[in-house]
Amino acid sequence: CQDALLAEAVQVAQEAWLRHDVRALVSKSDTIRLHIPDLPPSASLRPGQASRLLDRYLSPTEEISFELENVRDLADDHAYAEVKRVFVVKGTVEEREETVFLGFRRFQGAWSLREVRVTP
Repeated sequence: CQDALLAEAVQVAQEAWLRHDVRALVSKSDTIRLHIPDLPPSASLRPGQASRLLDRYLSPTEEISFELENVRDLADDHAYAEVKRVFVVKGTVEEREETVFLGFRRFQGAWSLREVRVTP
C-alpha cells in the first residue's frame, strides 16, 4: 500500500474490529454500506445505525485473528482492504473463517470507511 494515510486507516479499522469497537470503526464515516450475513445488503447507513448492526453481528463472536491480505486501489479516492477473519462463536471451540472487505473512500485528504462486506 503506497498511501501512508490509507495504511493507517486500514490499521485503525483492523484494531477496532479486533476489539469489537464498532463506534471507533465507523467514527470517521459519514455513511456506510453493510453486506453482512443474515442481513439484506443495506443502502447507505448513518454511523450510529451501522454500528448497532455491526455490534449485533460481532457480539456473539470472539476474534482469533483479523489479518490483512491485500489492499487494492480502485481509483484515486477508492480502495478496498481484504482481511481474513478467524473467529469462534462464544461458547464453542470451532474456528470459522470469513473474508471481510473494508471499502475506503478518500475525501478532503482523509480516508474513511464506506463499506463492510463479509463473505464466507
